[in-house]
Amino acid sequence: MAIREIIMQAITLTEGAAAQIKKLIDEAPGATQGLRLSIRPGGCSGHSYHMEYILPEENLSDEECFENHGAQLYVPKTHSWMLYGTVIDHKTDELGNARFSFTNPNESGRCGCGSSFKVNEEAEKQKENA
Repeated sequence: MAIREIIMQAITLTEGAAAQIKKLIDEAPGATQGLRLSIRPGGCSGHSYHMEYILPEENLSDEECFENHGAQLYVPKTHSWMLYGTVIDHKTDELGNARFSFTNPNESGRCGCGSSFKVNEEAEKQKENA
């Protein structure tokens, strides 16, 4: 198994998010190495958050591992710059709909329905020039 880098506070999981991540991993179909948060192109604002199970055969050497409250969340290193400083929570609204929520300081805007976001242009330019 690859050595995983643990970075504290770059991405913060609330107690609610950590509990939900642990529950999802415990209930995962078959064997799983964990849960991954990635950024996918799409939506009217350009980017969307995507969570998925990590299959047992996947190589984690290009992933960063963020840990809070006993839960681990993996993020591809190519996406971590867009998520630096993000707080992830898990909420249930008054109608019983549960979801992860993302408070991302790198967002410069969201679409009207909230399913996609834009990244701060300065941060994106810095990444391109790095």
